[in-house]
Amino acid sequence: MSAVTYVEAIVVGVLQGVSELFPVSSLGHSILLPAWLGGSWQRDLSIGKDSPYLAVLVAMHVATALALVLFFRKDWIRIAGGLWTSIRHREVRTPDQRLAWLLVLATIPVGLAGLLLEGLLRDHLGKPVPSAIFLVLNGGVLYAAEKFSRRKPAAEADTVDFSAEDTLVMRAVSVEEKADVRLAKLRAGEAVLIGAAQIFALLPGISRSGSTMVAGLRRGLDHEDAARFAFLLATPVILAAGVLKMPSLFAPENHASLGPALVGSAVAGVASYISVRFLTGYFETRTLTPFAIYCVVAGIGSLVWFAV
Repeated sequence: MSAVTYVEAIVVGVLQGVSELFPVSSLGHSILLPAWLGGSWQRDLSIGKDSPYLAVLVAMHVATALALVLFFRKDWIRIAGGLWTSIRHREVRTPDQRLAWLLVLATIPVGLAGLLLEGLLRDHLGKPVPSAIFLVLNGGVLYAAEKFSRRKPAAEADTVDFSAEDTLVMRAVSVEEKADVRLAKLRAGEAVLIGAAQIFALLPGISRSGSTMVAGLRRGLDHEDAARFAFLLATPVILAAGVLKMPSLFAPENHASLGPALVGSAVAGVASYISVRFLTGYFETRTLTPFAIYCVVAGIGSLVWFAV
């Protein structure tokens, strides 16, 4: 197979960094873009078993996860501390402790599904036409979520309870902490269902963040909290999957792609950081509708182009 070039790695790095966090499917775009461009791009960027392109994408996923860790570093320190104190004292009392366990439970379904199904689905569906179909479906689901999801009353959504915490010392409470207290109110079953929605992202064209946000909206979260929970959930999943597959990048047949993979990963990391910073602000006041329209238009256009 052909090695990935530096130009290809940079372009795909930007694409990966943006489309992984925007609710538009990074895997679907990673398949559709080379098919649209054709020529050497389609030859070099072919997804398949032992493909150099697939190995490069793995490295870019790790970069995306590291960008998420960096952006949410204060939150992850707090959540990790909650998990540690919960295990140490054998209790689940504070919002941080509860949120930590909710994230653990919500990650299990997609972790198991990824190990069992990812290669099978990618090999059979990792082609332009199925990707275009699922991209249209992704857009339809995003649009339906905006039309039919239930919302909590504003007064209920804004209520934050810190009664489980020590009250001897007054301290400032950040916006992020307030959001995590709201997320910690999710029932375990609800968190697992939201996390399980990531399984649909194994289908090329279905967005990980979009699926998780839709599930969160259906459980009554607002857009801001649904996006935050989606990004927190995505971090360990993307990082674990990337690290697990990282050795494939160093296989002899992929040595020529190591340099482009490094450069593309750096680009993907920067693009991911910018994307998550934009989206966390965007979803404070806006909806999934523009992304839904884009997915439907891009998917139908791709389907017509590749199916005719």
